[in-house]
Amino acid sequence: MSDEISKTPLDHVTDTLSQLKEMRHYSKNNVEMLTTQWLLFDGELSKLRRAEKIEGLMISQGEFYDALEAVIAELEELQVELKPVAEE
Repeated sequence: MSDEISKTPLDHVTDTLSQLKEMRHYSKNNVEMLTTQWLLFDGELSKLRRAEKIEGLMISQGEFYDALEAVIAELEELQVELKPVAEE
């Protein structure tokens, strides 16, 4: 509990950025794997009339990845603002 109290806003932003960057890594891998599967089986899925379901997942995953990138960029800017100015 005392650890939580002693954290600064910068510490919280840094911790959150670490978590989001880990999510970004896994999200990117998921998008790439899903795209690979899509390319391999698009023809077969189309014949089975299931292609649009996978396409919807790909779009949603891509939108999530883009939104995650935007939040990471915003928090990185905030992190810079919160860093103490070094004394010369």
